[in-house]
Amino acid sequence: MSTERVNPPELSPPTGFSHAVVATGTRVVFLAGQTALDTDGKVVGDTLAEQFEKALGNLLAALTACGGTPADLARVTVYATDFAAYRTHAPELGRVWRRLAGRDYPAMAVVEVVRLWDDQALVELDGFAVLP
Repeated sequence: MSTERVNPPELSPPTGFSHAVVATGTRVVFLAGQTALDTDGKVVGDTLAEQFEKALGNLLAALTACGGTPADLARVTVYATDFAAYRTHAPELGRVWRRLAGRDYPAMAVVEVVRLWDDQALVELDGFAVLP
């Protein structure tokens, strides 16, 4: 697979995301929404950062099981139950992202939602990747 991150100069410089990703490959992997569920199906982590780390880890585990890597992610959507908290903790969440997924950022969006499937969940991530 090849990816090209496109960040046009006429747009605001992106921080922690790419404005567009052109991906060429032969397999598209659609990744279901992942929250901070452990292997027993229980939400773990009391803080947004803890839950974000677990949810991202779950998303990457699903991607890895398909033969992909974080660099293969073309699009990720983050659903947060408290956008103000997400914005406040964005630097910490960015450090978690870089530690687990690196700096090849996909196109991303953050959307505030009233609630998620699991009442205790604070954040959910879904996305898709393009593999060779």
